[in-house]
Amino acid sequence: MISARVVSVVGWVAEAPSDEKGYTTAHWFWPERAELIYGGLAFLIVAAGLWKFGLPQAKKAMAARTDRIQKQLDEAAADLAAAEAEATNIRAAKGDIEAERARILADADAQAAGILEDGRARLAQEMVDLEAKSMADIGAAGARVGDELRAEIARLSSAAIDHVVSGTLDEQTHQQLVEDFIARVGAGR
Repeated sequence: MISARVVSVVGWVAEAPSDEKGYTTAHWFWPERAELIYGGLAFLIVAAGLWKFGLPQAKKAMAARTDRIQKQLDEAAADLAAAEAEATNIRAAKGDIEAERARILADADAQAAGILEDGRARLAQEMVDLEAKSMADIGAAGARVGDELRAEIARLSSAAIDHVVSGTLDEQTHQQLVEDFIARVGAGR
């Protein structure tokens, strides 16, 4: 069963302003006057309600949405600025790290050169001291060996002279030497 309204609409298109049950309209586009009045009043009441109650809520919702979006944009801008500042600090720190690294390496090189120079000077001084000590030890050893050699020669000479003298001297020559010695010692007084 097709409703009267659908048939009415179909009738408007088909140039017949009436339907099967006899409902007719004055015009194919405009509804009946009562429908126009009640529909217009209903529309005005709904529009006024929307204007009075819905529009402020819609404005409030739009303002809240705008504020929320603006807050998010502000937070994003603040986060971006903070990230850029941190990136700048990191880049500056990295540059500082490179400069500090270069400074530390230069200091280490200078200290190493100083230590090497000091070590070389100390080594040269130790070499001079050792050489002087060695020369002194050699001189002392030479003198000691010379003294020992003289003492050994004197001891051997004395033993050889005693042996030669006692073997070649007879008793009478020996007696004569002792008397001559006593005479010289007594004459020297």
